[in-house]
Amino acid sequence: MKDTSKPRRTPVWQAIATALRIDLSEGRYMPGDRLPTEAALAERFGVNRHTVRHAMAHLVEEGLVRTRRGSGAFVAARPTEYPINRRVRFHENLLAAGRQPEKRVLQIERRVATQGEASALGIGTGAPVCAYHGLSLADGQPIALFQSLFPLDRLAGIDAALQETSSVTEALSRAGVADYTRASTRLTAVRADATQALHLQVTEGAPLLRSTSLNVDAKTRPVEYGRTYFAGDRVTLTIEDR
Repeated sequence: MKDTSKPRRTPVWQAIATALRIDLSEGRYMPGDRLPTEAALAERFGVNRHTVRHAMAHLVEEGLVRTRRGSGAFVAARPTEYPINRRVRFHENLLAAGRQPEKRVLQIERRVATQGEASALGIGTGAPVCAYHGLSLADGQPIALFQSLFPLDRLAGIDAALQETSSVTEALSRAGVADYTRASTRLTAVRADATQALHLQVTEGAPLLRSTSLNVDAKTRPVEYGRTYFAGDRVTLTIEDR
């Protein structure tokens, strides 16, 4: 019997996703580039915006594209390789990965330590600390939100040093700490809250990697205790035993 059934047609949204995938593979759009708007893509392919949205959602699921609320769709950058070892240094790590490092200071404040913070830093509960809140970027893209705490009784003037330089290494040096190493690191998977999502330019509830760490000086005295929230799809953390 002759088969009179019609050949199966490729869904239009799937054809659009394929065309955009080819654009990416051929370098028409580079990592970090903003893609054309839904309206522009709808005009290019002669479809409605709903069909374009369906195709884009598929590319997001594949990890090729990421979206920012109110900003549009962007080509997903390859994750930044970020080693965690005894001598973690943000600036050097990103340069070694071929990325341009940048830090933005969000707030530097003096306050008293909580019980947990005091225990980690080896100081009394209620002792003064400097809290440094900031955003780390690679090639202009936010990759991590951090808070570092420093014992003021042990590191006099570090708050003023941090106001002058965003470098923790330089600020510690000015406060008398010539060298420091990582004593411990704890990694936990969490979901981005509204504030974290805003700073990291991800959706609320997006996966983050939280690193809780303690740095010590040459005499093993705690000099920095902090938490860093890494955007889960932008950083590959590697634990190195050195």
